[in-house]
Amino acid sequence: MKNSVMLTITSLLLILFLTFHLADDIRHGFEPGGLSNLVGGVLITVVWLFGTLVLFERRSGYIIMLLGSLFSLVVPVVHMKGKGVGVTSRIANSSGHFFFVWTLIAIGVIGLFSAILAARGLWSLPWRRSR
Repeated sequence: MKNSVMLTITSLLLILFLTFHLADDIRHGFEPGGLSNLVGGVLITVVWLFGTLVLFERRSGYIIMLLGSLFSLVVPVVHMKGKGVGVTSRIANSSGHFFFVWTLIAIGVIGLFSAILAARGLWSLPWRRSR
């Protein structure tokens, strides 16, 4: 399978899991369910989708997907270091903790894999276009 096709698939999966995770964060009370959270989440998702689907195999698309992938790697780290996961956390005593933790692991794995694929895609592009 081509690198760019794998990157598109993993980037779309990552967007899906991050939207699931944001909804779960709001449900568990880690994030406020306000308008600013909705607008920020929608704008980031639209830019990421645009880079993934419209800017396919272009330098700007690879950069957007690389930044999105690197950003997604922060999510599991933040939750594993404090907010949300652990025996003393609120998530341990509520329903839905399996899905919450599973999405963290999936986001970490797919985010790192997508970052590697995006870096490979950027590296394989010609640095200068012939005119």
